Amino acid sequence: MAYVINDTCISCGACEPECPTEAISAGDSKYVIDADKCIDCGACANACPVDAPVEG
Repeated sequence: MAYVINDTCISCGACEPECPTEAISAGDSKYVIDADKCIDCGACANACPVDAPVEG
């Protein structure tokens, strides 16, 4: 199951460079994860200072 970014995202961008499949991009109000590219590795969750990426 792919990760999703919840509403606690502060758009700091810490997660984006950590994603090995480039599944994360800046959205309108927060970063978003492309579920088709996400491999459920958790690298984004480990990099996030506010625990916004969660298993969806």
